[in-house]
Amino acid sequence: MLARFCWRGVTEVSWRLSWKAVRLWVVKGLFALRAYRKRLKKGELFPPFLFFAVTDACNLRCRGCWIQLTGQQVRSLPVEAVDRAIHEAAKQKVFFHTLLGGEPFLYDDLWTIMEKHPECYFQIITNGQFMDDDTVRRIKKLGNISPLVSIDGLESENDARRGPGTYRKAVESCKRLQKAKILYGVATVVTGSNMDEVLSEDYVQTFIDLGAMYLWFYVFRPVGPDPAPELCVSHEKMVELRKRLLYLRRKMPIVLIDTYWTAQGEAVCPAAKELGFHVGPQGGIEPCPPLSVAREFLTDNDGDLFKTINESGFLRRFQEFVRSRTRGCVILEHPQELAAFFKNEQVTDTSGRDLIAELEMSSPKTSHHLPGEEIPEDFWFYKILKKTLFFGMGGYG
Repeated sequence: MLARFCWRGVTEVSWRLSWKAVRLWVVKGLFALRAYRKRLKKGELFPPFLFFAVTDACNLRCRGCWIQLTGQQVRSLPVEAVDRAIHEAAKQKVFFHTLLGGEPFLYDDLWTIMEKHPECYFQIITNGQFMDDDTVRRIKKLGNISPLVSIDGLESENDARRGPGTYRKAVESCKRLQKAKILYGVATVVTGSNMDEVLSEDYVQTFIDLGAMYLWFYVFRPVGPDPAPELCVSHEKMVELRKRLLYLRRKMPIVLIDTYWTAQGEAVCPAAKELGFHVGPQGGIEPCPPLSVAREFLTDNDGDLFKTINESGFLRRFQEFVRSRTRGCVILEHPQELAAFFKNEQVTDTSGRDLIAELEMSSPKTSHHLPGEEIPEDFWFYKILKKTLFFGMGGYG
């Protein structure tokens, strides 16, 4: 597997882009990890990378998506606020940022951000519906971008959740990225409906053949105005999901990423580990992407982002709340308690809907916390990745 993956990296990705990824993503990521660990020892709160939801504009209406407004206009982050936040993060040696939405390619100032910060590396989570030739050329020219194209199964499964025709258009985008030899990945949400398909060798091979170098798996969470709880992954399937991931990792020449388990196979919540907070399109500093609530905003403390996050009692209490209940996903396991916690914290609901009411109406579901059924990584390569570079850059070690 490793030899084939290395050969793919040498022959399928531009050497210039590979070098930029190594220098800006990997090497700077290791320095970010070291700084993050120093902050932990001092009791300081600041993550090793950030999510920026630059806009909640989107051309799709996917089932179970939290980016759906009710009777409100589209909101977008002012480019000046994003620019200031990136400068402030750099003071803490944070240079990797994920840009998402909504659909980030509908954000007018997207290119301005990446052009102004050649010292940073950006991952853009996109639905792949706007990846025309000009966009691909600009991505390649800048070189500090890795697109992550969202596809949730083959055509039938994907289009059932994302809308008719979205699969074919996303695949065409993948082909353009492959032709340009761009380092890119595919993001797949695993549901109870699509799990057998998306965790098959055929599915993974499809995107290897399309030039993707990594495949990022997320587990479905029922949120938003159309939560679709029937798409949740059952306990039995969650255990099977973990087993299949380990099997595919040993066989397929592509990096398969999950955000859920440590190298020891124990569940982890990235937000509870302060691995990456989420900045919403209103500027709120939120615990994680699906939880659109905030007590602090980018404009607080005259834009001093470290001071705002480090002194946030809400973010610290949220971490304590999660850790006292589960190693997994509190949204799935304790939605009603979570709603009560947010009410007690008197948070600002930045969802554009009524997130707390949605949580109150939810019932507990299985998450990736599988006490007594933990399955450790069994491939040394992934043990190393989990401890050094995977999501959280070593926070899972």
